[in-house]
Amino acid sequence: MPARPLEIMLGKLSPFIGIAFIQTGVTLLMAHYLFRVPFVGSYSLLFLAVLVFALANLAIGMLFSTIARTQMQAMQMTFFWFLPSILLGGFMFPFRGMPAWAQVLGECLPLTHFLRVARALFLKGASFAELLPNLWPILLFMLIALSFSAYRFRQTLD
Repeated sequence: MPARPLEIMLGKLSPFIGIAFIQTGVTLLMAHYLFRVPFVGSYSLLFLAVLVFALANLAIGMLFSTIARTQMQAMQMTFFWFLPSILLGGFMFPFRGMPAWAQVLGECLPLTHFLRVARALFLKGASFAELLPNLWPILLFMLIALSFSAYRFRQTLD
């Protein structure tokens, strides 16, 4: 195949980006019409953050698929990724109420930063400059995960 590993990976990831945008749109509609949650921020900034966050999560999924030998192994790896993300990212419990070691781990997770971005956009109408301290860690995580995935990617069908 003449395509490089990164091109193949981006081709596999692109439909899921579309799905992420559709889910975000549906969530915004439900938040507004069903729950009357006001959105005071910029929709374009939210969709930019969704793009970066979705790519980061898809990159980690791609990395898991290059490591796992079976589909079951890949699914088990995702459980070991998503559970700490939800518990340490500030979604279930207040981030500042966690022990210091948990906060350090939580700072390494893209969900922690995306939740801060989403809250800042929904509640404060934050600008790009205000979001940047939480966008660059997600972007850095995405680039690292994509790099490792591209390095480990094989073009065989075994």
